[in-house]
Amino acid sequence: MRTQNLVPKSKPHLLPQMAKESLLLLLVLMALATNMAVASVTTRKLMFLVQPQPNLLTYHNGAVLSGDIPVSILWYGRFTAAQKAIVSDFLLSLSASPGASSSSSTPATPSVSQWWSSIHQLYLSKAAAAASVGKNKNNGEHASKISARVVLSGQVSDEACSQGKSLKLSQLPGLAAMARPAKGGIALVLTAQDVAVEGFCASRCARHGALSDAGTGTATATAYAWVGNAATQCPGQCAWPFHQPAYGPQGPPLAPPNGDVGMDGLVINLASMVAGAVTNPFGDGFYQGEKGAALEACTACAGVYGKGAYPGYAGRLLVDAATGASYNANGAHGRKHLLPALFDPATSACATLV
Repeated sequence: MRTQNLVPKSKPHLLPQMAKESLLLLLVLMALATNMAVASVTTRKLMFLVQPQPNLLTYHNGAVLSGDIPVSILWYGRFTAAQKAIVSDFLLSLSASPGASSSSSTPATPSVSQWWSSIHQLYLSKAAAAASVGKNKNNGEHASKISARVVLSGQVSDEACSQGKSLKLSQLPGLAAMARPAKGGIALVLTAQDVAVEGFCASRCARHGALSDAGTGTATATAYAWVGNAATQCPGQCAWPFHQPAYGPQGPPLAPPNGDVGMDGLVINLASMVAGAVTNPFGDGFYQGEKGAALEACTACAGVYGKGAYPGYAGRLLVDAATGASYNANGAHGRKHLLPALFDPATSACATLV
């Protein structure tokens, strides 16, 4: 309407020219509108493409560890007998019956063994079912018979730190071999609080991988894991929530269930590495992302220990009435531990014990 008002009434001979100009202007406006619409659609598509993708932690049809899993330990550096007992009791708790964690006839729940059973339910049974396709008509029955039981097979100490107190990642497999691991098992390299490891604190708190034959360089059927005691080097990064966080939302630290910030933090990371070593021992099991930086059963739920967890808050946990310590799992010999949540591939949620 406003375009028509621009036409002077005293000059009717200009109407054809003005009509042409109006038509041209209309066509230009339509073209601009079309381009804007296309640009708008493209922008929405780009915004959609960069939105966070759902967690796609899946099975890649590779090997997992099952049956009796022999676990051997190399204690690298100085650990007290009490510190060693915290770790060995945790490992014994993984395959203990629920009642074994308490002197009472009533099972102490939630328990470390329940956490371990969840690994079987969420991961190992799925791998067994996939492997039995075409071989066994009743896949569910076959999968239910698959079990994984941790057996503490041996411990070796290198208190003098024969390879020095500043280690490269490339040295870890050699140290793991010193633990004399068995085929189908896991060799644990646990470093003391005064031992520095490449990337420790800066980019990692622990690591797991596969051992290779020293002569041929080919992979063996043995996994290894390294975990460091972060008590003096970076407790805010590798022993949270038992220490004030090094960065991010700040909250008061929780009391460690075994009275040792470094070792209780080590158990958290050890649990995560054992879960990863069992479900993705050779890099072709359960994982998401690039192999060198994959998310696994526990690392996909980093920082989650109880329901309602969010950055800076570990979640709703149990509290020991006598000590005030926070935990979420009962273990062998009356121990209490804080264990990481497990990612549930079926629901894309973090499953917690409490």
